[in-house]
Amino acid sequence: MEEVNQTTVTKFILDGLTDNPELQLLLFLIFLGVYLVTVVGNLGMIILIMFSSQLHTPMYYLLSSLSFIDFCQSSVIIPKMLLNFVTEKNVIPYPECMAQFYFFGAFAVAECHMLAVMAYDRYVAISNPLLYNVTMSYQVCLWMIAGVYGMGFLSASTSAFFMIRLVFCKSNIVRHYFCDFFPLLELSCSSTFIIVVLVLSLSSFNILIPAITILSSYIFIIVSILHIHSTGGRLKAFSTCSSHILAVVLFYGSTAFMYLQPSSVSSFGQSKLSSVFYTIVVPMLNPMIYSLRNKDVKISLRTLIQKVSFHSTKNDFH
Repeated sequence: MEEVNQTTVTKFILDGLTDNPELQLLLFLIFLGVYLVTVVGNLGMIILIMFSSQLHTPMYYLLSSLSFIDFCQSSVIIPKMLLNFVTEKNVIPYPECMAQFYFFGAFAVAECHMLAVMAYDRYVAISNPLLYNVTMSYQVCLWMIAGVYGMGFLSASTSAFFMIRLVFCKSNIVRHYFCDFFPLLELSCSSTFIIVVLVLSLSSFNILIPAITILSSYIFIIVSILHIHSTGGRLKAFSTCSSHILAVVLFYGSTAFMYLQPSSVSSFGQSKLSSVFYTIVVPMLNPMIYSLRNKDVKISLRTLIQKVSFHSTKNDFH
């Protein structure tokens, strides 16, 4: 590979979602609304778990970490996208592009592993409930969360190290709405064989290993649920997993479709559509999935609102 200082491109132009200027304002309003819902939903979930003592369990600590990852991932992408909708040229400087590539990769990989850790947590809770507090102690939970972020930033650092060593001396138009892997490779005029093999290997590892962990956990969960004699007990056990299953299907389905198909099969149009789903839609949906289908979260939210209303009324009275 060539040296970094031979790179002639100092800025890129993001192709964006559409060339139609009539759609720019509409898309700006849509994605602004999506981002506001994402921020309120994910930060709201973190605050709710932080201030609700009944949610101070490993399951909800992991959920608050997932919300933080979703918030960060969408914040890496959407603000720049919104700015591009209202500017004439979607320019992004080279350092900012590499930073976006790095942080997006870190949080995407972290989400893969966080969903796997959450599946393991559900397996322990349902299959070994008497040992749950020992197996999923706060110390173990903390180490798992640290491992998730470690995997994310290690994978992103490795990919970014090879990405910044590529020479970009062709067109500077990135055929995407953010600095993603394949659209950037298209602009390189140096050998990309090593980084392609590396990133595809890392992507396969970071998707397949967590997916196998999730699948294994749910096989054991199903076996455990079948051993529960009461129908009510089975339904309760399944309800604790249903939100996580839906989140897994949404994230892994769109991610696998994006990164594990041959480049000859995929098109940049399909890539954009798939990317919108897992970079923007999924982070918005996750807090809704976990709050609307979780009785503990709804009770805690109601209690917190009542506390805030009571203190507000009390202050007004004084």
